[in-house]
Amino acid sequence: MLHQIVGGLKNALGLNRPGRNMAVFPDDVFVVSYPKSGNTWTRFLIANLVHPNERANFANINRLVPDPEALSRRELDRLPHPRYIKSHQYFDPRYPKVIYVVRDPRDVALSHYHFQRKRKVLADSDRIEPFVSRFVAGGTSSYGSWGENVAGWLATRNGSAGFLLVRYEDMLAKPNDELARVASFLSIAAHAAQIYQAVQRSSADEMRSMERNQAHLWSTTKDTRQDIPFVREAKAGGWKSELPQISIDEIESKWGGLMRYLGYETKGSESGHDAVFESVLTGLGR
Repeated sequence: MLHQIVGGLKNALGLNRPGRNMAVFPDDVFVVSYPKSGNTWTRFLIANLVHPNERANFANINRLVPDPEALSRRELDRLPHPRYIKSHQYFDPRYPKVIYVVRDPRDVALSHYHFQRKRKVLADSDRIEPFVSRFVAGGTSSYGSWGENVAGWLATRNGSAGFLLVRYEDMLAKPNDELARVASFLSIAAHAAQIYQAVQRSSADEMRSMERNQAHLWSTTKDTRQDIPFVREAKAGGWKSELPQISIDEIESKWGGLMRYLGYETKGSESGHDAVFESVLTGLGR
């Protein structure tokens, strides 16, 4: 009873964290991805692009690009518009404008495994193979499986005017070019120097330095193991040397068609299946 009373008071006062139930406004922009797909880096890039006079850091990122699962409804409602909002949610038709960041699921699984160790959900002795099996089944996240989350957004929004698909690997290879695409999508007339500044301020080295000095100030890192970094290698293809072959096969067997549609090479070459898969996604997304 007391729990219900406290919950009701928080809701009435706007102190609850709304998460998926947040109020959405027509000028909101959502930075969406499955967990461990580069969302944090993208948040920093956008924050440093949109707020060139206020360097983004671990202490202010929840204000510059807020997380509705970390801020209260009152705090979210007080933010200036347009709001640039972080999300891991599966498809939500209310989101008016979406930057969707996708990453190779083999690297996502690996990064997620280490993050769960950092969060003390997994022990160092927990093997990665069972974790990957749960990951593939959608049992490691409340946002569905990687395939469900990604395909849900692609099938419903890909190709529409309010949707921009960005690959994490492309951001790593050409961060200035990809951020320029984001700026164009957001109708921000950013010159090359502004793009360069945002990229430099959001570099892996800069974020590692911030983590060392400010991990205790950010909701994502403050109560986690400090001996395991949140900002790891910041590279693509780590799965090739760190994932067991049985786990690689499990991921590719489940999502090979979607992975190849997104440009990720796999051991399979089921071109006929891929063609059907692509036609379904393209047809639904337009």
